[in-house]
Amino acid sequence: MSFHFLGISGSLRKGSFNTMLLKVALASVPEGVTTEIAELSDFPLYNADVEAASYPASASRLKEQIRRADALIIATPEYNYSMPGVLKNAIDWVSRPPKDSPFFAKPFAILSASTGMLGGARAQYHLRQSAVFLNMHPLNRPEVIVANAASKFDTEGNFTDEAGRELIRKQMAALVEWTTILQPKS
Repeated sequence: MSFHFLGISGSLRKGSFNTMLLKVALASVPEGVTTEIAELSDFPLYNADVEAASYPASASRLKEQIRRADALIIATPEYNYSMPGVLKNAIDWVSRPPKDSPFFAKPFAILSASTGMLGGARAQYHLRQSAVFLNMHPLNRPEVIVANAASKFDTEGNFTDEAGRELIRKQMAALVEWTTILQPKS
């Protein structure tokens, strides 16, 4: 069975540890899985008045990418004990209107990297909390949480933590298995 996974980074920063981590994950998917990365930099702030007047092209684009994907891989930094506004904003846009949300029953994996000791764990838990309302299916294990991220990437942005790299490979294999389990029966 072949799958298509969409990667989403919750960071817009050039040189983002989470975007680099996402690229490691996408390069670690098992054979037969195709991937792409979503772009969030052109999203306006969510506003119901804007939604009523003209749904943004950026939100329509991401909505279609999510709809086409068999699963999502979301890499998120942690800002103020939660996921960053850019990620939450994209989720808010794409989930609107609720009857047209592409998130329903979508499997996904979460990765996070942070320069702190907890590696973005609290952001992961907040993302999981949002997923409950969206009726998404998070992969529970293995969790990929990269603490002290500045010491895990070299100056060229290469992920140098071999144990972390192996954990990511295991997570991507588990996401394929999880996606297979959740595929609609024909």
